[in-house]
Amino acid sequence: MNDRSNSPALRGSVVEEELELSTVELGRACFASAQQIEVWVLEGVLQPRAGASREAWRFGGDSLRRMRLATRLMQDLEINSAGVALALDLLDRISELEARLAR
Repeated sequence: MNDRSNSPALRGSVVEEELELSTVELGRACFASAQQIEVWVLEGVLQPRAGASREAWRFGGDSLRRMRLATRLMQDLEINSAGVALALDLLDRISELEARLAR
């Protein structure tokens, strides 16, 4: 029998899938400029759900999570944009493989 009373509490936040943010809103939420968001879209780090131009782009909760992680990688580990894209791709692949193993 597991005694969970001594285990640490989990903390986190739930980001709704229906969440829709503009480029400006995403930048404010992650303390990033519109130019940095554009670079990450071009690098493949972020994928707008809709919008043909930068001003019309709309991002979901998955983009908010990825951008926060990308920002942390850039600031904490001093990784450039291309390195962030590679790191996030590898983390996504690891998650996919872990999910496959869990089945």
